[in-house]
Amino acid sequence: MSQASPSARPGGGSRLSFFGAAGTVTGSRTLIEHEGRRILVDCGLFQGYKHLRLLNREPWPFDPRQLDAVVLTHAHLDHSGALPLLARNGFRGPVFATPATIALCGLLLPDSGHLQEDDAAFANRHRTSRHAPALPLYTEEDARESLRLLEPLDAGQPIDLGGLKLRLQRAGHILGASSAEFRSPRGSLLMSGDVGRPDDLLSCAPEPIAHADTLVIESTYGDRLHLAEDHASVLAEVIRRTAARGGMVIVPAFAVGRAQSLLYQLWRLKRDGRIPDLPVFLDSPMAIDTTDIYLRFHREHRLSPDECRGMSRVATLCRTPEASRALNALGYPAIIISASGMATGGRILHHLRNHGRDHRSSIVFAGYQAGGTRGARLLAGEREIRIFGEDVRIRAEVVSLPGMSAHADAAQLIAWMKTMPAAPHQVWVNHGEPAAADALRWRIEHELGWPASVPLMGQRVALPL
Repeated sequence: MSQASPSARPGGGSRLSFFGAAGTVTGSRTLIEHEGRRILVDCGLFQGYKHLRLLNREPWPFDPRQLDAVVLTHAHLDHSGALPLLARNGFRGPVFATPATIALCGLLLPDSGHLQEDDAAFANRHRTSRHAPALPLYTEEDARESLRLLEPLDAGQPIDLGGLKLRLQRAGHILGASSAEFRSPRGSLLMSGDVGRPDDLLSCAPEPIAHADTLVIESTYGDRLHLAEDHASVLAEVIRRTAARGGMVIVPAFAVGRAQSLLYQLWRLKRDGRIPDLPVFLDSPMAIDTTDIYLRFHREHRLSPDECRGMSRVATLCRTPEASRALNALGYPAIIISASGMATGGRILHHLRNHGRDHRSSIVFAGYQAGGTRGARLLAGEREIRIFGEDVRIRAEVVSLPGMSAHADAAQLIAWMKTMPAAPHQVWVNHGEPAAADALRWRIEHELGWPASVPLMGQRVALPL
């Protein structure tokens, strides 16, 4: 295991800079500067609203060549998806992450590059972009090159980053997800990453917090609680009534975590006779490969080997474009699970265009939908969305299953923070929409009595480290 050990640069006090996930749930990028070292925690893509997506093309607010290391809390693209851009702009590593996160990044990042190349090619063919030519953010090859920078760091294994000790602790959420703890002789910092639910179907509960003088906490669900409803029953009812009217059940799903949770739920519902024995199609090569990774890292989640096998066998796997296109001609009710989870790209767009017009069908969103995405717009009541340059009228029933989110809700975040043996000196609330972040800030101040603030995009703050 190599260590980040470039020569130290002159520097004063430590600082924390919020270059992403401030005022939004995407683009997680937080810079730690300590004794001349620069460590970036997460390197995510901005997603959702156009003004946020445009930030992906802005110059970096720091010199990537001067970074000493990157730490990835987990593999979701809003935390890892800009790594190829960072590497293309001169960063040469290392990037520390858990082995499971590295395995998932090996799927997610090349797929992201491939999709961006496809989107740019489509825009150029159909002249749907104001840019001539439209260019991808990065290519599949860029993504594969960036994977060379990843170095495994097991949860609980400390490593010296030159003046700081880094230790990853399990955060639940998805396979391999972690919080990042940094310690120096003068203090400690904990970056929560995305915190999982203690009652998640697949992921284990997040580990308790040992101690942190400064805590940076996510707030995706900072202003809400997960519904107490049995979402398996809700899903079963949607499937039964859609099948009764002869429609298709279309499920946009994140390839990592959510697709596997849905497959597990469908396997149990079929096993227990709670839904008709409809064919299930998993139309996402990445989700298929991710399911294999869940089988490989079976000690890092809740499922038994038998449950893993059931999850992996409940669906017909559609790897090729030809197999995906064949689903358009189905003449009988079926369930199609496809990425992306917020309908921002990928094969799901073809299914929304082809089956979303049918009033007999249903579109089921299983989890959080970031503002500005097609998923958020449909759940807000919009019924005309633009897909591949065409305005598509959606007549299918639109259903939300927010209870399937892999994020801790507000009460669960508070409960996780209460595992700390002593109060931190400061809490920074990031990775949430403004209302969610401020609601969690209020709860931290009034229920825990801790000082808490919501950082602004680009804000730099002193770090007692």
